[in-house]
Amino acid sequence: MQPFTSLTAIAAPIDLANFDTDKIIPARLLRKLRLPPHGYEPYLFYEMRYDAQGRERPEFVLNQPQYRDAQILVADVNFGCGSSREGAVYALMDYGIRAVVAASFGDIHYGNAIQNGLLPAIASQAVCQRLREQLHAQPGARITIDLPSQTITDTQGVTHAFQIDDVYKERLLKGLDEVGLVLEHLPEIERFEERHFGAHPWLA
Repeated sequence: MQPFTSLTAIAAPIDLANFDTDKIIPARLLRKLRLPPHGYEPYLFYEMRYDAQGRERPEFVLNQPQYRDAQILVADVNFGCGSSREGAVYALMDYGIRAVVAASFGDIHYGNAIQNGLLPAIASQAVCQRLREQLHAQPGARITIDLPSQTITDTQGVTHAFQIDDVYKERLLKGLDEVGLVLEHLPEIERFEERHFGAHPWLA
């Protein structure tokens, strides 16, 4: 997966709290999709982006010209709550979102984000609100998220801290999913297997 170090990009505000995975991608649409992570973009925020006739809802933030190229979302509390579906992360990344800033995340969605190289940055609710206010006031504005220093630089150049577990931070910096994490220790694994099967050949 693609490593994450630092990103300066257009950010879009998502004001709704408790933004569940069914809002990110409706469960019924996942039946149309097979292999990740491509082909999910049209279904991101589907019921918020489109009306019953499939026309764009102009009031939705990502349908507004200044926010269409956003790579960062700034949300509220409990982003990605609800049912566990990795497709929610696939849809975000297929659209081009590389980071979501929120005061908290649904636990499973948080883990799915890490596993696929999307940064879930936990900032205080006050910081998230300040960022969203700035983004509403300056549509199309860019902010910077720096993972090594765990900081977010807002539209006014002020930096704010965000939280991430050290283990998850290292995985994102190196671009390692769980398989990649195991493969880092492949030489040791191979040496163990050689010793183990040498001592117990009947197991092979």
